[in-house]
Amino acid sequence: MRRLGSTYANSWGATESSISLLRPERKSKPVSIPSAPQTLTFDLARTAIIVIDMQNDFCHSDGWLASIGVDIAAARRPIKPLQTLLPILREHDVPVVWLNWGNRRDKLNLPPSVLHVYDPTGEDKGIGSPVGAADRKVLEDGSWNAAIVDELDVEAEDIHVSKYRMSGFWDTPLEGILRNLRVDTLLFAGVNSDQCVLSTLTDAGCLGYDCILLNDCSATTSPEFCEQATIYNVRQCYGFVATGSDLVKALRK
Repeated sequence: MRRLGSTYANSWGATESSISLLRPERKSKPVSIPSAPQTLTFDLARTAIIVIDMQNDFCHSDGWLASIGVDIAAARRPIKPLQTLLPILREHDVPVVWLNWGNRRDKLNLPPSVLHVYDPTGEDKGIGSPVGAADRKVLEDGSWNAAIVDELDVEAEDIHVSKYRMSGFWDTPLEGILRNLRVDTLLFAGVNSDQCVLSTLTDAGCLGYDCILLNDCSATTSPEFCEQATIYNVRQCYGFVATGSDLVKALRK
């Protein structure tokens, strides 16, 4: 019987004369880690990690944030723990989803409310504006600015989703992809933890996903109280807060 589907996990069985709607069984891979508010056990076989906005414009000294005087030291903090965590998750067949700003050159799907965030005075200094070289455009799809930082290895099997809002669920195929992966639990990493990471995590929680913020694999260039509020709100309202380092330890046992 052949499989019919964009992923094996969400596929039918097909022959010339019959269709089976039974999805393939997957062996559970439970893992337990410390977390807040409670110790957590989840199934790696039904888990994906979403890595958000680890892009040159946010995390590189020649990127957009650094060019406007933002200290990007915090934005670079998740790089090292992700260098350790991502290869181990791939070994356990956990999908890696890179969710990044990647805007259209004409910006036709961006309302003023989104443009205002990055260009509050309307001086064309935000999304799509040049930074340094003329071919470097802020968060523009295909540009160096929107590329993932070189320090993080990207593998062929990884999944890429461009986003156009703080949340990665609006105007993107993210939800359809996650449903085809047939995952229940989402690990969240990247920057900024209080903005795009939190917005995406909040929407994921509202859609019924089990959400885990990996605190050492996420960060923000915002003031410290913003990160503290994010951690509080995630563990209070939307899911759990854990660390990638604890997950690595659990998977290496």
